[in-house]
Parts: sequence; structure tokens; C-alpha cells
Amino acid sequence: MAHEVIHKTAAPAVAPNLADYDRARASFDWQQARDGLAGLPDGKGVNIAHEAVDRHVAEGRGDRTALRCVGRDDRVRPVTYAGLARRSARFANVLRGLGVGRGDRVFTLLGRCPELYETALGTLKNTSVLCPLFSAFGPEPVRQRMRLGGARVLVTTGELYRRKVAGIRQELPGLEHVLLVGPEDEPPPGTSSYEELTDAAPQDFTIPPTDGEDTALLHFTSGTTGTPKGAVHVHGAVAAHRATAAFALDLHPDDVFWCTADPGWVTGTSYGIVAPLALGATVVVDEGDFDARRWYRILADEHVTVWYTAPTAVRMLMRATPRQGPHDLPRGYDLSRLRFVASVGEPLNPEAVLWGRDVLGLPVHDNWWQTETGCIMIANFAACDIRPGSMGRPLPGVEAAVLECGEDGRALVAGGRVTVLERPDADGELALRPGWPSMFRGYLDDEARTAACFADGWYLTGDLARRDADGYFWFVGRADDVIKSAGHLIGPFEVESALMEHPAVAEAGVIGRPDEVAGTVVKAFVSLRPGVEPGPGLQRELLAFARRRLGPAVAPREIAFDQNLPRTRSGKVVRRLLRARELGLPEGDVSTLEGTP
Repeated sequence: MAHEVIHKTAAPAVAPNLADYDRARASFDWQQARDGLAGLPDGKGVNIAHEAVDRHVAEGRGDRTALRCVGRDDRVRPVTYAGLARRSARFANVLRGLGVGRGDRVFTLLGRCPELYETALGTLKNTSVLCPLFSAFGPEPVRQRMRLGGARVLVTTGELYRRKVAGIRQELPGLEHVLLVGPEDEPPPGTSSYEELTDAAPQDFTIPPTDGEDTALLHFTSGTTGTPKGAVHVHGAVAAHRATAAFALDLHPDDVFWCTADPGWVTGTSYGIVAPLALGATVVVDEGDFDARRWYRILADEHVTVWYTAPTAVRMLMRATPRQGPHDLPRGYDLSRLRFVASVGEPLNPEAVLWGRDVLGLPVHDNWWQTETGCIMIANFAACDIRPGSMGRPLPGVEAAVLECGEDGRALVAGGRVTVLERPDADGELALRPGWPSMFRGYLDDEARTAACFADGWYLTGDLARRDADGYFWFVGRADDVIKSAGHLIGPFEVESALMEHPAVAEAGVIGRPDEVAGTVVKAFVSLRPGVEPGPGLQRELLAFARRRLGPAVAPREIAFDQNLPRTRSGKVVRRLLRARELGLPEGDVSTLEGTP
């Protein structure tokens, strides 16, 4: 199977951390990553917050800028490592004063603000467990996660508390303390001021002994098709956060790093807080919402060198700045310091990779991982060729394989054994050999769901993929998204990517629709670019275009035009809602959609 390749020919401005992929894979082991940690003084273990802030202060780098917080009004507030160490120590003392200790769950319901970082690191210093929530969740997802997680403390704002928590608080009897960030003329009953407590707390805090296997983080999956699952992560995971940021994002200590992910999701914690701070980089924190001009301005004004964002964000920028044309929008900003761009969160279509190359002067490097893996597993690296559309190759220390699937579309387990597909370009379930430090330690209070993730010494990801002859992995789809049509397994991402190559198409969502003959046929919902009119002629043109690109067995049989595709607030098309609306099924949780109050 032939794929376009972007060859790395020009000498990079900064020597890559991973210059020789094959040599790194042959020589690296995770003990090397663990050896790079400072560890708590006097051999008292490893604590994420110590690695992220206190070690830098102890090693004489406290005056370096840790955060550059860009407010909604564009004012920039810099925070040094020493300042962040002091503020997080104060919050740790707040928790201690409230009687909150080791293993107690501290939830955050905050946007990207300095207090989030203080809370996160102070919680970890106190050996309590950080449980971040997406601030766009509605009351029901908040209630579910806080109840399942046994919330004892919540840090949020007055506005979010009134809208999303006050009405359900009686259903959370374990929630003893609610700390509100920001001024309050009339604080709601049963709440305290975050600032008053933190400002009054001592700024010296000694982190208690922390074992690398002590629980540090509890990340909940989206829960769109069942009860949310709480993935448990430990303090020793910081070794993997640090190493993978260096390998997959080519992050160096003197970089200015911007991760646009919301802090309520695992990317916003692993690579928005832990990894860059553990490496000593400067982290850009933007309190504002997506706006193409604002983002280009931040990249320029904050001198961002490494940028980690989502494919949906890239595609929104593509709409504002077409690949063909004068590229006037980005040319109005000095992006010369930007040297590496990466994305994660969903597959990155080839057109987006090429757009980065043509418009930004840098290809977008896709990578893949999950909440359960805790860190990046497969990536396109700074010094390696890119195959647009590919997830990349496994990181040093990561063993990945494609497993044969059964009738249900998941890995076939027979007699406790699985079959690894050695031949190139065979579709199957992506699996990983356990052993990296940030691997989740299980789902909270759910042994059965945890056990179902493993078979024959492999972690089963639930994603379908193929591996080519050169070891690059290609995403096919989630096992529960894959369409079975006339004996073929069709990944919706492949169809969506092909449609988005057509100049009329801005976005696409693909589902399987029941059919008496084929069992299921592929149906595509297409959003058109501005100025393009829908009609039967364009419908026929897109169907023919897809058949030429994909072949008749994979191409959609039907195309519907829809300028209001259901999206998350980050812009991701929600296939399950397209399917539910097409088939008249319950829509489930819609609290994270665009336009949802």
C-alpha cells in the first residue's frame, strides 16, 4: 500500500531529543526514564509535584518562568517556578488544615487559570488524589463523576458552582469542602474562598514520603456509552510523562510550550501540566476560547516553540486559512520561533498534515494514546519522515501489535491466547505490551472492566489499526465505530478523510446505516465550506469522488448535507449522535456539545 511521505531533509534548528529512532528503540528502557527523576529528598520516594516544581527550585532554576497565563483580556501574567512552588505549597497546607490527606479525592472544575495549576500541584504534594473535570460538563456528568470518585473537596468558580453543583450537592454527601476561585459578593452557603484560605496558609510544605505506586490522578473517561470509568494513575507515571514529551514532542527545557487541551481531560493534565513542568519548560496557559486570530497572536507574541493541539483545532484553522491561497492570516504574525507542531485526540487526516507544511511551514505530527495509557504510545517524531494519515511508530520502550479480530470486531481470544497479525496492512485490534510507568493501574472499583482490557499479556485498546511494512501504524476506527458492510470492515475515519480532500467539504461524519441486502451501508454527513451550495449535482460529485478515492466497497452509498453537525465544544464531530439521530435512538449525554448551556 503506497503512501505519501514527507521526508525530513533540512537540518533542524534544535537537535532532536530522538535523533536515531532505531538506535533509541534498541537501547532505551524505562529504568533510564526513572533514573532521570530527582526523587524526594532523603530517598523518600517520588512525587509528581516535586518533579514538576520543587526540584527546579532546589536545583537553582526557581527564577525561570513556569507559566505564562494569557487572560481573556490578553493581559499576560507570568509565574516563576519558585512562585508556583510557593502557591502550590500554600494549597497543600490548606488541604492539610481541612483534614484532607493521603488518598482523599480533590476535584477541580476550572478552566485554564493559574489557580488550576496551584490546586493540581498542591493536591499532589499533599499525596491527595487529583480528579480534574471538564468545565463544560453539565450537572449530571459532574454528579456521576464526583459520586463515583468519592469527592471530598471541589475547587471551582462561583459561577460554575451555582450552575452545575449547587443543585446536586445534596446527592454528594461526601463532599465536605467547596473552595471558590475569584471574588464573591455573597458566597453560596457551604463554600469557602480559595484565595482567602490559600493566602493565609504557610508557604513552606514538606512533601510526605510518596511511593511511586501511590495513586496520584483519577481520570474519568467520557461515559457516552455507559457509566464513566475512573482510570487510576500513580506518581511514578511522571517518568513516562517526562520521557515521552522529550521523545514524541521533542520538548526541551528552554522551550515555550503550548498545549491547547482542556485541563479536564487527560491530555490537559499529562501534557498541559505534568510533562512540560517536569522538563522545566515554560507553559503557555490561555484562558480564552478558540479564535483563529487569537491563536496566531498567542503563537507569535508568546514566542511558542512547541505546539500541541487537537486535529479539530487544526481543521478549524484550515477553514480560516485555506491551504491554497495567499495565507494572509498567519503571514500577519511572526511564527518564526515555532519549530514543532503535534496533535492528538482523534485521527489527523492527511490534508491537515499537508496544510501545516504548506501554511505554517511545519507539518503537523500526529500521535496516539489513551486515557488508560497515561502518555503517548505511538508518534511521528521530529527527526523521522512523516506519512500523512499515519499515527506514526511506537515510542522507545513501547511494544505495539495488531491482533486478529473475531466476529464482534474485537481481538479474538481463544483458549486465553490471541494471534498477532505479522503480515503488513492487515486490520485488527491495536494492542500494547504492558510495562510503561504511566499505564493505568485499573478502573476505580471496577475489577471486571479492568480485566476485560487484558488478554494473553496484552493491553487491548479497543482501537482498530493496521501496520505497514515499515512499522508505521494507521488508525482504522474504534471497534464500536467500525462499519461492517457486505463482509467488509470499514473505518469511518478513512472515509471522512477522503471526503475532506474534496475542496467543497469542510467536515464529515460517517456512520453505518442498516440495509436489508448489505447488512449495513456507509452514510456520510457532510458540512460544506462557506460559499458552496448543496444540491443533487454536488451529491453525485462527492459520491463519485469517494468511489475513485476509496473503491466501491468502502465509499459511502449515501451523502447528506448538514451544516450543523453535532460537535463537542472542541469541535469534534460526534458519530454516536449522528447514528442515534439517524436511527431514532436515545442521544445519551449531550452536555459537552457546542451550544449546550
